[in-house]
Amino acid sequence: MSEPQTDETTATASPTPITDPAMMGALGLTEIAAAKVQEIREAEAIEPSYGLRVKVMGGGCAGFQYDLYFDEVVEGDQIFESFGIQLVCDQMSFMYLMGTSIDYVEGLQGAGFKFNNPNTTGSCGCGSSFSV
Repeated sequence: MSEPQTDETTATASPTPITDPAMMGALGLTEIAAAKVQEIREAEAIEPSYGLRVKVMGGGCAGFQYDLYFDEVVEGDQIFESFGIQLVCDQMSFMYLMGTSIDYVEGLQGAGFKFNNPNTTGSCGCGSSFSV
């Protein structure tokens, strides 16, 4: 009997970026949010190598608030790709953002990015901060 062959090439393959925020622990954008991010990137002539940094900071009436800005990837960042947009997140923020999907909504109250975060236990009345 011959021994089963193993495919050693899979051990050296580079990881595939996570594109589906429904996957365990992923951070992602909706297609509408990704289009808006790309629109902003082009309008502001943002360096193509920069990713969209998603950050959690202390503040707001509920304890934490989100921050979004274009930034370089630094060592230790979690990196995700969603609809062609690279998302970067420091490890501390990612503990609060696992499984979060970011949408872009327009309505009577204005327009902006909306975080659908399964880790929150509450938010303030205006929706600009959250608690865990």
